Amino acid sequence: MEGKEEDVNVGANKFPERQPIGTAAQTEGKDYKEPPPAPFFEPGELKSWSFYRAGIAEFIAAFLFLYVTVLTVLGVKRAPNMCASVGIQGIAWAFGGMIFALVYCTAGISGGHINPAVTFGLFLARKLSLTRTVFYIVMQCLGAICGAGVVKGFQPGPYQANGGGANLVAHGYTKGSGLGAEIIGTFVLVYTVFSATDAKRSARDSHVPILAPLPIGFAVFLVHLATIPITGTGINPARSLGAAIIYNKDHAWGDHWIFWVGPFIGAALAALYHQIVIRAIPFKSKT
Repeated sequence: MEGKEEDVNVGANKFPERQPIGTAAQTEGKDYKEPPPAPFFEPGELKSWSFYRAGIAEFIAAFLFLYVTVLTVLGVKRAPNMCASVGIQGIAWAFGGMIFALVYCTAGISGGHINPAVTFGLFLARKLSLTRTVFYIVMQCLGAICGAGVVKGFQPGPYQANGGGANLVAHGYTKGSGLGAEIIGTFVLVYTVFSATDAKRSARDSHVPILAPLPIGFAVFLVHLATIPITGTGINPARSLGAAIIYNKDHAWGDHWIFWVGPFIGAALAALYHQIVIRAIPFKSKT
């Protein structure tokens, strides 16, 4: 019986590369060590296959994310009424469910970001180098464009007639309201990412990194329920960019800045809140 607890601890920490969303908690027993910050610029990554493999994983994840979610949005808009489709709740589940599945699939390869705002927040927290941050964001955007493009290729008429899944500030709401919704919604998402993948919690509770995709996906679901009526819910600049480029109508581009500025502000606030207030990392003695 005494050996079982040791076996569990070894098993939980046997594969440190599976730590999701950029955290890399290296633990020995129950001792906790703060992981060192990532270098600001790491050109050596450009020579590593794992670097490009991670970018490809982000591309494919963003591609699948846009493909499934935009198809869901179009299905709801094409229905004669909400009762004849999955409705807003179904759209929210599609976005949240896809994030849950894709984070689970890609966490051990790229960290499972699938969102430039998440990548940016982790960069500010020194979880990623600038090299990897820029590469991830480019691959996420390209994947999102391709995902929306495939949906349009399958059904070009319905795609254009039903808005192409592009994010807009709804009638009756101001641009300020839309910006606020994007900031707060992204804050909820990125704060959940930091909390679900916190290295300290991973060191204390072995189940935390395993369950991380679930609260992240659930946060996306809840934010969509709240903000679909306001902006269609962006909280992911790659998702907004991909749909806007393929839909390519003036009214979609008129509000597009909101879906970059809002998520980046929300991600920055979440990173600062978690690192300074929750973890108080700047105030810890460096020993």
